[in-house]
This record gives sequence, C-alpha cells and structure tokens, in this order.
Amino acid sequence: MKKGQVYEGVIDRVEFPNHGKILLPEEERVVTVKNGIAGQRVKFSVNKVRKGKALGRILEVICPSDMEIESPCPHFGQCGGCTYQTLPYDEQLKLKEAQLKEMMDGAVTGDYVWEGVRPSPLKQEYRNKMEFSFGDEYKDGPLALGMHKRGSFHDIVNVPKCQIVDEDFRRVLACTLEYARESGLPYYHRMRHVGFFRHLLVRKAAKTGEILIDLVTTGQFDFDKDFGGKEWTSRLLSLSLGGRIVGILHTRNDSVADVVQDEGTEVLYGQDYFYEELLGLTFKITPFSFFQTNSLGAEVLYETVREYIGETKDKVIFDLYSGTGTIAQILAPVAGKVTGVEIVKEAVRAAKENAEGNRLSNCSFWAGDVLKVIDELGETPDLIVLDPPRDGVNPKALRKITDFGVERMVYIACKPTSLVRDLEMLEGRGYRVERIRGVDLFPGTYHVETVCLLSKLNVEYHIEVEVNLDEMDLTAAESKATYEEIREYVLKEYGLKVSNLYIAQVKRKCGIVERENCNLPKSESSRQPKCPLEKEGAIREALEYFRMI
Repeated sequence: MKKGQVYEGVIDRVEFPNHGKILLPEEERVVTVKNGIAGQRVKFSVNKVRKGKALGRILEVICPSDMEIESPCPHFGQCGGCTYQTLPYDEQLKLKEAQLKEMMDGAVTGDYVWEGVRPSPLKQEYRNKMEFSFGDEYKDGPLALGMHKRGSFHDIVNVPKCQIVDEDFRRVLACTLEYARESGLPYYHRMRHVGFFRHLLVRKAAKTGEILIDLVTTGQFDFDKDFGGKEWTSRLLSLSLGGRIVGILHTRNDSVADVVQDEGTEVLYGQDYFYEELLGLTFKITPFSFFQTNSLGAEVLYETVREYIGETKDKVIFDLYSGTGTIAQILAPVAGKVTGVEIVKEAVRAAKENAEGNRLSNCSFWAGDVLKVIDELGETPDLIVLDPPRDGVNPKALRKITDFGVERMVYIACKPTSLVRDLEMLEGRGYRVERIRGVDLFPGTYHVETVCLLSKLNVEYHIEVEVNLDEMDLTAAESKATYEEIREYVLKEYGLKVSNLYIAQVKRKCGIVERENCNLPKSESSRQPKCPLEKEGAIREALEYFRMI
C-alpha cells in the first residue's frame, strides 16, 4: 500500500471521533477514514501510511448504509458542519452511546453505573449561536456567506437552508449576503490578508426569542461610507422574524488569525447583549461570552449535574472552569456557597452580573487560571464541579484539585477523550467512578457531552500507594514511542524539527508524567524556551498517532 493509491471498501465500524475503519484483507491493513457511516461502501484514497497504520480520505460513497435516510439538509455532504444528517436520530444516539460506552469501559477501573445518552429535546433547529464565514464558493467565484466546505480551509458553502438553526437565522443570513454582494466590497482573504467581510455572528435565545446580530469586518474600508451600515441595519429590522432583534453590532477585527476577535465593537441598534432563561434563571449574554449552544439541551445537561452532585445543603461547592457561571447559579439556591473560577475575565464579569440579577448572594467568582487561583481561595470545598475546555484539566491543576479530598466530584467533558485521560490520574489519586451519562447537545454531529460522578474511596478500606517514577525506566505512555521516533514522525509529516524539550513540554500538557529529572535546565537561572503553537500541534498529532493520548 502506497500513498495516493485508490481503493474500495466497506466501513466496518466508526470509532470516536468520527473515525471509520475499513478492513482490506488483500493488504492486511485497516484504513481509517473520516465522515463515514458503518455499512457504507466507499471509494477512498490513501493519504498516509506509517508503521502498519493507514489514513485515507473518502472520494465517493458508492453504496449507502442500510441505516441511512435522505438528509433533511440540502447542503449535507458539501458543508463541513454536520456528519450524521443521513442517520435517523435514534441511530445517531445508538452510535454515540456505543462509542462512549466503549471508551469509558476501557478507562474506568471496576464497576460503574452506565446511564446511556440522553437525547436533545430538539433534533433540528436547536442551535442558539452561529458564526458564518465570508469567502467564495470556489476560487475567484461569487461572494459566499456560510460554512467551510468539508475538507477545505478556503472554500465557503452558502447554507440558506441550514437545518441546525431556525428560520430567523436563515433570513438574517440571506439578507446580509444579498446586501454584501450589492456593496461590491471583497471578503477578507486569509492568505493575502486583504479585504473587508469576515464573519456574521447571530445569536438567538430559545426561551425569550431575543436576537443579537454582529457583522465582523476589517478596518480596511469605511463601514458607513463604503458599506452603508445604516442601510444594512434598516433591512434587518424590516425582516419578518419569529423572534425579536434586540441588538445589531459591528465588530472590527484586523487580526491575521481566522477567528472571531473583538478589536472594537459599535452598537448600530439596540444593545450589545440579550437574555436567555435556563431552569428558571435568567442569563445576560454578550456577543463573545460562552454559553451552551443548545439551550434546551443545556437544561438536560445541568439537570444531570444537579442530580449527580447530590445533597448540597450547607455545602461549599467549587465550580472550576465556570464560564459565565451557569452551573454555579443553578446549584446556588440549594447550596451553602458556590465559588466559580474562570480564566476569561469577560465571562467572570458576566457571571457576577447574572448572579446579581438572579438575586443569588451566595455566589462568588474569581478570574484567573484554576492552577493558580485555587491556592488563593482561602477555603476548602465539600464538593467540586469540573467543566474544563476541550483539552481537559492541566495535570498539575488536577493534582491540586484532588488534594482537597472532596467526597464527590462531577466532571463534565465536551471531549470524552480528555475525560478518559484525566480519569487515570483521578483514579490514581483515590477516586472511584460511580455513574456516567452522555447528553447529546449536537444532533447531526459526532460531538457528545459526558457527565461523570466520582466519589472518594473509603479510606478505611483503601490504601493509596505513591510510586516514585525516578526508580522506573519508563512510564507506560513513554514506552510506546521514543523521543527519536516522535522527532522523526514530526519531521516526516510536517517538515518541522522539534527538540526533546519541546516534546517533554507537550507530554506534560497532555498529562503524560515525565521523570522529574527529564529535560530540566542545567541551572535554576536558566530560561526554557516554550514550544511554538505550530510545533505543539504537530507533537500532539504524533502522540495521538502513537496512541500515547
């Protein structure tokens, strides 16, 4: 088997996240492809072959799976936003449950209660936020506004009939694209760094129906004179919508990074926030603050958290990685005190304001890195809720968290593989998994939230043993690939040279414990260079390839 060869095969199974497995008996290999469904016969090309493993890209679905139906979305297959639109929703849930259960069974020591995957209350039109991108449908083609084409960094697919948002989103999208085309102004070219239009951000509350619209552009043209911001605003306000527009904004972003970044926001109409309601509480949401993108699904998720955390009367609860403080405020009415810690200052400000608006006096919020802030809180929690970002918890922070020795801990994972990694340390530090439940907040995609309840082992019947890694030659993870093998992989696949120091730094971030004397500077005054982001990403990919994370 060589790179570039084309084969046909049937996808035997799909592992998380979205990794289809095709067995080729004649080659005695299993090829991994993305965006496939078990049972599909596909034509695919081989992209990578290394150490007995092969990665491929689907070129054509020759024969669909027996489970598939016609997609309700006409853009499915071109748009990269969804993966499972051709699967009936009950089959999507079965797939996610099987994948999640397999991962948890492999990660958890001993018995635990598996509670399946709870469905989203809405299967379609469930999202309360969308970030649409400007670009062209093909090179030098007409202006487009929508989602990135599947497998493409540049091409944009117009999505006027997108099914994961409601009709109000679609009408705002169509109105903005039509007006942008009339203006004759160019989109921002990601490679040349010239142009005007970048993103359209639309947010709509499921409960209140309030809508916030934000057009993100560069400052390379005058927004009022060249574009006509007042006319665009007027057209939006004249739309017949099911909800109510409460704010229309313009944000400038001259950053070269292809992300929505606020470098100055002007209110064109109304206000720069809207309100949403969850479980009887009201939350003020700004354009860039984090809030679960499926409001009704979030209620199912937070009800699970409230159920798992159990008795909270007179208890002190730490809500770590608290975002805008949603979980903290949902727990506050039945707790003694709740303290939230979040690194994003804007989110902390919003959390404080929302707590005040909900008349919750037993909530406090700290801005800063969990690793540093928990040493400054000055109190010991009775219970802890963890809702970390996709990469999970910093291993050093996780060690400090477990040092509190709380009786119960609830871990919410938006990326199950991060939970799998962190469970190794949590169990090693004396915690036992009691219950696990998935909650589907993203129908049509492979994403799934996971909620895990852990309890402290009974110290009368368990003894914690600390192993000195200095006395061991290699950790289990280290034994899977040497530093030389990782360096060779990164050089071959990415053309980058990386040092042992950079590899060690990334391994630590990923929770792979190094020996204390590994790659330390020769003197205390020495300053170690930090691994650049580009090289960090390449090293992480190598660690995944060698199944070290």
